[in-house]
Amino acid sequence: MKLTFARHYRGLAATAVVGLLATVALAASSSPPPAAEPSLATNLPTGPMEMPDEWMTAQRLSDGSTSLSVTQYANARSQANQLAVRTKNSYRKLGNQEWDFFGPLNIGGRVPDLVVDPQVPDQLFIAAASGGVWKSSDAGDTFTPVWPDSWSQPIGALAMTSDGVLFAGTGEAQPGGGSITFGGDGIYRSTDRGGSWERVGLTDSHAIGRLAIDPTNEDRIFAAASGNLFIPGGERGVYLSEDGGDNWRQVLAPLNDTTGATEVIIDPSNPNRVYAAMWDHLREPHQRTYGGPGSSLWRSNDGGETWQRMTNGLPTDADQGRWGLAVAANNPQRLYAYVGTAIGPFRAFYRSDNGGDSWTLMPVNANQASQSTFSWWFGKIWVDPADADHLFLMGVNLMRSTNGAQSFSSVRGPHADQHVMRWDPKVPGRVYLGNDGGVYRSEQNGAAGWVKATDERYTQFYTVDVAETDPSLKVAGAQDNGCNRGYNGRLGPWEAIGCGDGLQTIIHPENPNIVFGCSQYGSCYRSENAGGTPRQTIGTGQTTSQRRNWLTPLLFDPNDPNVMYYAGNILNRSTDNGRTWTPISPDLTNGGPNDPSGYPWGTITTVAVAPSDSNTLYVGTDDGKVWWTRDLGATWNEVNSAQLPGTWVTRIAVNPKDAKIAYATFSAFRSGSSRAHVLMTRDGGQTWSNIGQGLPDAPVNSIVPTSDGLLMVGTDVGVFLSAWNGGEWAALGKNLPQAPVMYLRYHEPSRQLTAATFGRGIYDVSVPSCPASSTKLPLKNPGVGVVGVLNSCR
Repeated sequence: MKLTFARHYRGLAATAVVGLLATVALAASSSPPPAAEPSLATNLPTGPMEMPDEWMTAQRLSDGSTSLSVTQYANARSQANQLAVRTKNSYRKLGNQEWDFFGPLNIGGRVPDLVVDPQVPDQLFIAAASGGVWKSSDAGDTFTPVWPDSWSQPIGALAMTSDGVLFAGTGEAQPGGGSITFGGDGIYRSTDRGGSWERVGLTDSHAIGRLAIDPTNEDRIFAAASGNLFIPGGERGVYLSEDGGDNWRQVLAPLNDTTGATEVIIDPSNPNRVYAAMWDHLREPHQRTYGGPGSSLWRSNDGGETWQRMTNGLPTDADQGRWGLAVAANNPQRLYAYVGTAIGPFRAFYRSDNGGDSWTLMPVNANQASQSTFSWWFGKIWVDPADADHLFLMGVNLMRSTNGAQSFSSVRGPHADQHVMRWDPKVPGRVYLGNDGGVYRSEQNGAAGWVKATDERYTQFYTVDVAETDPSLKVAGAQDNGCNRGYNGRLGPWEAIGCGDGLQTIIHPENPNIVFGCSQYGSCYRSENAGGTPRQTIGTGQTTSQRRNWLTPLLFDPNDPNVMYYAGNILNRSTDNGRTWTPISPDLTNGGPNDPSGYPWGTITTVAVAPSDSNTLYVGTDDGKVWWTRDLGATWNEVNSAQLPGTWVTRIAVNPKDAKIAYATFSAFRSGSSRAHVLMTRDGGQTWSNIGQGLPDAPVNSIVPTSDGLLMVGTDVGVFLSAWNGGEWAALGKNLPQAPVMYLRYHEPSRQLTAATFGRGIYDVSVPSCPASSTKLPLKNPGVGVVGVLNSCR
């Protein structure tokens, strides 16, 4: 298809799409409990996508699949490991390169669970959402990894016996922030505080919401198995091990095959009494159902052998989302519970004073709950072990009550989006908190004085850029942690430079004081103070588009940094370094299908400008289209869909020396098909061939061609290298943790490759110089690749 675009084209007015992670003003209420359940809030902010899980998942389901399985990732990691072995044997110079952690230390990332070591003073362990298990021996100030880098990194739950046996449940029960695409493969046990691990069961649980150990018999361990968010069935419900984790049996089955357990709690005064929360939830390619008839609360009075559903005073209709549940340690008859609706907003808060026999509706409204439209993102209540009236409700803000849930007020200090609190029984008043910003500690019983950890190397990054003038200057966009500037060298402190979720971030090629940063849906800025204020707004109102991707492309023309491009569903161009913009394309997408509560399909996901010809541009979209123009947008040519895999186009890059050679990468899995992850054109976009044979079957997120004939890709399971025309692939370097590599940035003068990982921060590696790649390019043979070309890397 060819489209001719008139330069006087007038686009439709763009609509703003606002993320829902803003802080809401909160006020405490001291009114008595209402007689009836409060009406649902109707004035909460709305939008097509609250959380980045929609963006992460939409890419990986863009092949039409309805599920993402642990097996797919396990197979891909196995292929990556085999490729690494072959590389070390055949191309030692490539395989032996060391990836170095660049930073940051001081940002952190989502922490869904933590445990305090009952024996060792000041020691705790935390679960990083997609970054493994970490240990602190200095009261939560600094953390070191105790989970193998080469293993899958998502962790959902932790528990520890009184003598230090540590259990980790893999996979997160919070379906957001990308974590739902990286499920777990069961429960692991460490008898030496994280020094070594063995898997002990529930391999088909996908996500573990909670682990609970019987304090009177620590061989008895309960697990809340949440199940696969995409595939009904599997290991779901509450499981019990009576031999320290060696064997497990289901003791509470869910009401249907889309329900799993998210909570299991043992009464500290009566281990025969056990409570559980069940959640009915399913994620499909174009919609999510985060509630239903399976959502419910349960109690057992015989150690988990039989269970009764708690209903006296609780709702029994199907409009129940995720339940949060807590038991007061110093008064176990006191229970607290809250529930959301099936579509996400907070619904109601309850209290029981008789161990769950009956429940009273409490006067907690949506603002006090601080859960916006995604109550399913939190799912926890924590009670002061010494005071049953002192409790904390997890939400966007940390909410605190001192009167038994009669009212709540916001606690100042911590980062947004709360998940876990634990009291240190060895130090009165010491509380630890895990949220989307990492780990915090309070010595004031959680009421105030929150101090953030200083060394947390588990940040989830979407993008990274490197200054051409100095590769030690970096900016990067992080999930729920904004845009950040790393201008203080390796391991130096990073500074926040705005944004909500941090998405595209770029540095002016000639002046590192000029920095651009973007929040979700293309809300971007231009700064002449290295990301600091004042900032000029870019996005809705300055550019023309009707839809904008969660990660909206923003880039420089490599031939002229005053020329820039910004893409929604229409490509915009600036000739004055981002100050003003003009549309240079029509809508380059299909524009659907769209679900108001799902991902907004029909956006441009990647743009590339030929370094050797500014008139040649390539564009890829979320609905699988690729376009090219050789006349700066006057005429647009669509690549025949029969040549493309039809999946989400993650990145396009152009050969540094030849505008007719370009590369496109794609998300999703092949799942046994011949669908390509990497395509190449040699004739300016007219025909494309698959050069990704030999790569692991996993989404490819980024691609970088070098001027001396190398080609590097970042995938969900590592970084790989080939010659300019593909063929055989080699693993690049060692010691890169198995977190997804979302973005690559190559600094040609220093040969430094920088990787942004989703869960383990920013890493650098030096790319070996392989002269054969530039002197023996097999110009007409697309299958030679590494073999015979990278001999100098042996």
